[in-house]
Amino acid sequence: MNDRMTTPWGEVALSRFPEDPRDRLRAWDASDEYLLKHLAERDTPPTGTVVVVGDRWGALVTALARHRPVQITDSHLAQEATRANLARAGVEPGAVRLLTTQDPPPDRIDVLLVRVPKSLALLEDQLRRLAPALHADSVVAGTGMVKEIHTSTLELFERIVGPTRTSLAEKKARLIFSTPDPELRPGANPWPYSYALPDGVGPVSGRTVVNHAGVFCADRLDIGTRFFLGHLPAAGRDARRVVDLGCGNGVVGTAVALADPGAEVLFVDESFQAVASAEATYKANGVPGHAEFRVGDGLAGVASGSVDLVLNNPPFHSHQATTDATAWRMFTGARRVLRPGGELWVVGNRHLGYHVKLRRLFGNCQLVAGDRKFVILKAVRREG
Repeated sequence: MNDRMTTPWGEVALSRFPEDPRDRLRAWDASDEYLLKHLAERDTPPTGTVVVVGDRWGALVTALARHRPVQITDSHLAQEATRANLARAGVEPGAVRLLTTQDPPPDRIDVLLVRVPKSLALLEDQLRRLAPALHADSVVAGTGMVKEIHTSTLELFERIVGPTRTSLAEKKARLIFSTPDPELRPGANPWPYSYALPDGVGPVSGRTVVNHAGVFCADRLDIGTRFFLGHLPAAGRDARRVVDLGCGNGVVGTAVALADPGAEVLFVDESFQAVASAEATYKANGVPGHAEFRVGDGLAGVASGSVDLVLNNPPFHSHQATTDATAWRMFTGARRVLRPGGELWVVGNRHLGYHVKLRRLFGNCQLVAGDRKFVILKAVRREG
C-alpha cells in the first residue's frame, strides 16, 4: 500500500515491503508522527550524528533524511522498505546510512531516536550497545503506541541510559525522554544467551542453542518447535538440499544436519538477529557438512527447482497485526524452489488452517502429526 505521511516538513510517500496493493496496513503510525512533531517543535533541530533504531518501514529516516541519519534495524524487509521509500522521496544515495543490529554502532551519538520494539530483550540489547556512544548532551527520545510501552520499558531506559520520563498520550501514542548519565554502570550485556536443550528432542537433545536478543522464544525451546523436532523427516531420504525457512535460532536446521551429515542446509530468515543466532547454534555444535546462512526476503534468490526439502514454522504476526500474508508468501516461495517430488513440511497452530492454503497451492496436503494445539503438514511438489 502506497500512502502519504504528513510531517512538519511536508508529505512523504511511504510503502511497506514487499509492496502489495491489497495490503491496507500503513508504513507508519501515530507514534512516528508524534516523534517527528516533537522534533520539529524543539528550539534546536537535530544536529551531529542522528541514530534511529527500530524504524519499522523507514518512515522516520525518510522524514529526517536532511539530517543524514543512521538507521539501525533487525529487519531485512524494513531495510528494503527504507531503500524504496528514500528513493521515492528523491533522497540522494548515501544520505542515510543503513546498519543492522549486528553491525558496530557509531562511536558517537548526538541524537538517539528509538522506535520501541515488541521485544524487550531486543530493546535492552540495543540500548546496551548504544549507551557507550552517548554523552551528557545527547538527546534520547523513544516512541511507541501506548500498548507497546510498559513500566519495564521505562525501567530499561532508566537503568541503561539515565533518568527517564514520558509524555502525555496523543492519538494513543507516547514519547519517552531519557537524559544520559555517563556515570551509569548497567553491567554486562546478557545477550547472546545460550542454553542446553532438554532430552527427548531427537538429534539435538542436550545440544547448545545460541540466541541473540529479539529472536522468538530466546530463553527456552518453544512448544511448537519442540513438537516439530519430534516429527522431522527421517534422514537418508535423498533430501540433499534442505532449507530451514524462517530459521529463528536454527535449531530445526541444525537437527537435520546432525541427523544427516550429507545434507546441505540453507538457513533463511528476514531477521539479522535470527540468522546470527542460527549460525552460532550451528557452529556451537560442531556440525559436520555444509551450511549457508542468508538474511533475505524468504526464498527470493534461491533457484527454482533446486531444493529437496523445506522446513517451515511460519509467523502469523507482523508487528501488532495478525496476518497470514507471510505464511502464504513462504508457501508460494517453497513451491517454486522445490524440485518435483520435493516436500514442504510446516508446523503451525491447528486453528490457522494452513492445510487449506497448501491444498490450494500444491494440490495436496497430508497430516504428519498433530496434538490439541499443533499440526505438522506435508505438501509435495508435483510435476508441472
